[in-house]
Amino acid sequence: MKTLGLVITDGVGFRNFILSDFLINAEKEFDKIVILSCLPAHVYKGHTTCRIIELEVFNEQYKTWFFRKAKEVAHLKLHAKDNLGIQDNLLINTSKLKTTRGFGTRLIYKFTSGFHSEKHIQTYQNLQNFTFSNNKITKQYQNILKEENFDLLFFTHQRPPYIAPLVYAAKKLKIKTAAFIFSWDNLASKGRMASNFDYYLVWSDLMKSDLLEFYKLVKPDEVKVVGTPQFEPYVMPKYKMSKDAFYNLFQLNQNHKTICFSCGDSSTSKNDELYIKTIAHAISNKTIEKVNLIVRTSPAEDPVRFKSLVDAYPFIKWNFPKWEQVRASHQESWSQRIPSVEDVIQLRGILEYCHININMLSTMSLDFMLFDKPVINTIFGNDENGLYNDQRFLGYEHIMHVVNSKASNIVKNDKELIDAINRYLFDDSDSKNRKQLVNQQIGVPLEETSETLVKALVSWI
Repeated sequence: MKTLGLVITDGVGFRNFILSDFLINAEKEFDKIVILSCLPAHVYKGHTTCRIIELEVFNEQYKTWFFRKAKEVAHLKLHAKDNLGIQDNLLINTSKLKTTRGFGTRLIYKFTSGFHSEKHIQTYQNLQNFTFSNNKITKQYQNILKEENFDLLFFTHQRPPYIAPLVYAAKKLKIKTAAFIFSWDNLASKGRMASNFDYYLVWSDLMKSDLLEFYKLVKPDEVKVVGTPQFEPYVMPKYKMSKDAFYNLFQLNQNHKTICFSCGDSSTSKNDELYIKTIAHAISNKTIEKVNLIVRTSPAEDPVRFKSLVDAYPFIKWNFPKWEQVRASHQESWSQRIPSVEDVIQLRGILEYCHININMLSTMSLDFMLFDKPVINTIFGNDENGLYNDQRFLGYEHIMHVVNSKASNIVKNDKELIDAINRYLFDDSDSKNRKQLVNQQIGVPLEETSETLVKALVSWI
């Protein structure tokens, strides 16, 4: 008997591992699969026959938060040299608040200045574990794991702090753990993982190299390259939309080419309103050839910030992602947004039938490049012009790969943006560069992703 515990931490994990072909492939190799869910159990109805165990939400107490924060800040300080993304993260996480956590953050920044080696990080991890070792929810997790007797516990995201007690419980019971690295920027610019795992699944050889660089205790044979199921729905027939259905859905003119502007969330993509307004104004003034314009907002936030643009430019077609907020009272409420099958179909239609994508250096660049569509990255802001400084992201390691690849057209003002749109409407010579970037970032063909991922998990039992 081979038994797998599948830990779904959030809505994106639900999309990646429940709406993909992962379970179909996993059921061929494992005798029993149980989903341990950080989402309400009802969201799986109609998607799987696997048994669901809804985990009670772990809410951090101050002492747990303190040592987790110390671990994360120490990790950032250890790797800050010559890494702008991590330096930015260190700056963002400082606090001037006169609260318990504000004072705690300042204290952490002081003592980790001298104590941030890998050995110190492991000490903070052990102290974090100790703070919740006798917590009632940790005990619940231990009882669940004892009863299920898993051969392997697979975490579909390595970062959420609320999974740390479950990793701890597995280690106490000597159950092997594996973690999937969630996103292309998680290693090179983000903080420490929630805990230490036995094995790791990564997108590409590049990501494996990053993992071994930032986590010196991890051995190469504990890491496998499996691609990512994030993009697998793009080759699954059940998510295919016809061209006629796409044009009818958005009420588009089939004689015009279609531009899609895809938004980031308001925390890092603060200039999106300006970019949309610039494109819409150019369309109105006819400095861009007649086109359709679709704007897809971020599923991680409420699109209320775009209301004035909806009113001002009635010709814009808006795609508000159909993600349901299934639980509001949660440490990370955005993680409780669940995608619908309808939304996956609509997103794939946008990727397949739009002619150009514009975004502020988001992972959506890869989504469109998988369909070999030209991508324009807008970054108007800098330290001098008063706009939110999104040009600084050019110094982030994962973005530097995009810049060096010349796979997208990076524009820094409205003229460059309009010129790039007009060029791509009639001349696209960047296809080769896009394909090379996709191959660098995603190490396994989409059609083989789930099978490769499952085989990697089985090999560790």
